[in-house]
Amino acid sequence: MSKSVQQQPLAPEGRSRRTAGVTFAARLAFDDVRHSFHGKETIRGISLVAEPSEVLCLLGPSGSGKTTLLRIAAGIEVQSSGRILLNDREIAGPSNFLPPERRGIGLMFQDFALFPHLTILDNVRFGLTALPKQAAIEEAMAALARVGLDHAAEKYPHALSGGEQQRVALARALAPRPAVFLMDEPFSGLDSRLKDSVRSETLAILRETRATAIVVTHDAEEAMLMADRIALLRDGRLVQSGPSEELYRRPASLFAAGFFSDINIFASVVRGGVVETPLGRTTATGFAEGTPVKAAVRLSDVKASGEGGRIPARILSRRFLGVVEVLRLAVPGVEEPVRARIRADQLPQGLRDISLDVNERDIMVFEKDA
Repeated sequence: MSKSVQQQPLAPEGRSRRTAGVTFAARLAFDDVRHSFHGKETIRGISLVAEPSEVLCLLGPSGSGKTTLLRIAAGIEVQSSGRILLNDREIAGPSNFLPPERRGIGLMFQDFALFPHLTILDNVRFGLTALPKQAAIEEAMAALARVGLDHAAEKYPHALSGGEQQRVALARALAPRPAVFLMDEPFSGLDSRLKDSVRSETLAILRETRATAIVVTHDAEEAMLMADRIALLRDGRLVQSGPSEELYRRPASLFAAGFFSDINIFASVVRGGVVETPLGRTTATGFAEGTPVKAAVRLSDVKASGEGGRIPARILSRRFLGVVEVLRLAVPGVEEPVRARIRADQLPQGLRDISLDVNERDIMVFEKDA
């Protein structure tokens, strides 16, 4: 395994960092994996593949099974059925079960799990027990240099900021150069401004190491920022997987559409191959006549103007959010307010009666009971 000592762009605290050492990426596959806890099925037949050097995000709400799936891959949890395959070799299943330390899989916990009584250096070399002491120290220092924290080697975790602790945990997980790297909501404990910089730096390191990475998150925007591919989970099932653009533009269900953006939802029925909504009509390809459906329109797809639109509306409230404003609108034929997200100051203050437009292609149609 080659190492580079080229200087890279500044790390978040302004220090240069060393290029991350390259690992041999692996293909990790979940084959019809199921898991139960106290008689309740938490993972329901998930089949999913993380390709070599790919960043795969497991996305979904709390209780969807994301962390359980990650722990099964790491060997901390045991599935009730199905298999885990690493480069087509079974590492957990009916015929084989490798303990966590023999899988070549690195895991970074949500709370970082640093040992408070150990120095930063000793925390990072904790997983390098197979190496002689001096070699382990050298590898640990190299890992710290990759995240720009070699200067903090003799400090203890309590002396570091949250962002620095996150980078130490990253260095510790990457030091053994795992073929697959698992991260459980690694940025959830950071404030929003720090999160952006640490996440960007982490992604750069993952790209440099070329390790296969599986990242758990409940934040759709974070998943789109990081992932080559997203797997959306709900109630232990795989709802949809693919590149972020595919999930956003062609959601397979109302749940998927609503997870990636705020939406207005309208009940309707297919008549003559068309669905009518208070914001316009659209064709309903693939739906039988008389099928009850739910139509969805993203807030950002509702175009508001002072006049000239097709649909009259009255502003009930407007919330200023900096770059954008969110409007609550009364629209004929709708009991609940319709919401729209528009550019800030697009409409004059004090204006009440406006008009709306929605492009037909921006009205998404789903089965009512899906």
